[in-house]
Amino acid sequence: MATATQAVQLTDSVSRYIAKSRQMLINGKWVDAASGKTFPTYNPATGEVLANVAEGDKEDINRAVAAARAAFDTGPWSRITPSERGKLIWKLADLIENHAEEFAQLESLDNGKPVTIARIADIPGTIDMFRYMAGWATKLEGNTIPISAHGAKFLAYTLREPVGVVGQIIPWNFPLMMASWKLGPALATGCCVILKPAEQTPLSALLLGELIQEAGIPDGVVNIVPGYGETAGAALAAHPNVDKIAFTGSTEVGKLIVHAATGNLKKVSLELGGKSPNVVFQDADIDATIPGAAMAIFFNHGQCCCAGSRLYVEAKEFDKVVDGVSQLASKIRVGPGMEPTTDMGPLVSEEQMNKVCSYLESGYAEGAKATVGGSRQGDKGYFVKPTVLVNTNEKMKVVREEIFGPVVTAIPFKDVDDLVVKANATEYGLAAGVWTRDIGKAHRIASQLRAGTVWINCYNVFDPAMPFGGYKQSGWGREMGHEVLNLYTEVKSVCTPIS
Repeated sequence: MATATQAVQLTDSVSRYIAKSRQMLINGKWVDAASGKTFPTYNPATGEVLANVAEGDKEDINRAVAAARAAFDTGPWSRITPSERGKLIWKLADLIENHAEEFAQLESLDNGKPVTIARIADIPGTIDMFRYMAGWATKLEGNTIPISAHGAKFLAYTLREPVGVVGQIIPWNFPLMMASWKLGPALATGCCVILKPAEQTPLSALLLGELIQEAGIPDGVVNIVPGYGETAGAALAAHPNVDKIAFTGSTEVGKLIVHAATGNLKKVSLELGGKSPNVVFQDADIDATIPGAAMAIFFNHGQCCCAGSRLYVEAKEFDKVVDGVSQLASKIRVGPGMEPTTDMGPLVSEEQMNKVCSYLESGYAEGAKATVGGSRQGDKGYFVKPTVLVNTNEKMKVVREEIFGPVVTAIPFKDVDDLVVKANATEYGLAAGVWTRDIGKAHRIASQLRAGTVWINCYNVFDPAMPFGGYKQSGWGREMGHEVLNLYTEVKSVCTPIS
């Protein structure tokens, strides 16, 4: 593992940022929690306290909702032009770009991911998302509709209007990027927001709040309330003055969100878990497939809802693919995220590390074998070795359930029809991968897989213009692309006689 003496030097601004107890943003002001309580966020590379953050609760959610409600109903946000909204969102993207290194370091410290990855993936992806959504602010169009009712002439048309006050709950695996996936479309459509970052990783969202103010977005339009899911998150999901709740996280919690939202039948969008099949046919370019399959599971330490965690390989190439992925896994440099040579950092928390290790023990008890990795690494920090499991089958817990760690189960197949059945035999349907030189086969299998995204001869390719979301228990609705606008708008029909 990397040594602390090799760590990237923190910028002065980041050092100052984590040294001070962080407050929450409500109605344009940085305030303490109503209770006065704070909670610690930990550095997963060391297990030590990184910073202290105001602990939001029901009363803080009430204050934030009231601020967002006023900003939406009677404040300047309800009167601002689409062009002005777009300019403000674009300015926010510019400010993030100006502070890219601070954000990269905060993501590494708070989440554990390599700072090198945050620099080339998380931060640019965040900037691109805000810029993409800035362009949509001026393109929310309705339609004119020819109608034939009642034998008279009517002018009928639709308007696309913001849904209103939105509660957004984001996860800890891509803290800043997930904030952009939620805030970008909400701001572009004219909504006002209460954002609750994950309690494990609140720091980048709070720094984003400072830039939201600097960009000139009016007070109350974006409120940021850190806190725990069972308190702040639950209060937000159930609040009667919230018009919509958007959640990214586990399927288990997503079901609780749905239940909480029934009080006022608020709109709900969910991006939930996955257990994605990654299918390798014997006619694939194996030299390209092996690193692709490794990246599909080990990117972001396997803490991706769409991770290619079930690797199905046609029997003829099974040993070669498993050996290749295992060799790449053995070369992954696991260490603190702030070490510049680190390929994979720690898992986000002790709880997550213990969960992943318990899945490994379950796999071994049911007969699985690790060709590489298979355990925790070291006794300090929350590191788990990249792991490939063989001797697995669809009855095993490690194959059926989402592990959310650097663990892939490899299973050979011979019959294509049986393969499709097994690939779809899951409660999830978020993503899938297909590797083959036969383009006809690739598209045929893609059409049969019940997943919101299917990558062919690639994996983990994202773009703000490409919708992302799941079938079945992987969620409701789509993030990104023009599809996301449906989640944050209402369609109003207007009709008047003209003769």
